[in-house]
Amino acid sequence: MAKENITIDDLAVMVQKGFNDVTSKMTTKVEMKAEFDAVNKRFDKIEKLILTDHKKRIEKLEDEIKEIKGLLAIS
Repeated sequence: MAKENITIDDLAVMVQKGFNDVTSKMTTKVEMKAEFDAVNKRFDKIEKLILTDHKKRIEKLEDEIKEIKGLLAIS
């Protein structure tokens, strides 16, 4: 097996390529985090809408039960 001679320039190119790959991956990670943050905000909004709707429905049911109890004279 022949030994390959690597010059300083070849080594510099390899190191630079490695740094470029790392930088690219870091950029992708930052972009993904931003997108996940946006998705989480959307889920939070949906959750708040659902909870608000459930709260209103529960309050309405409680009022109706009070009314029924009043009509039946149940305490």
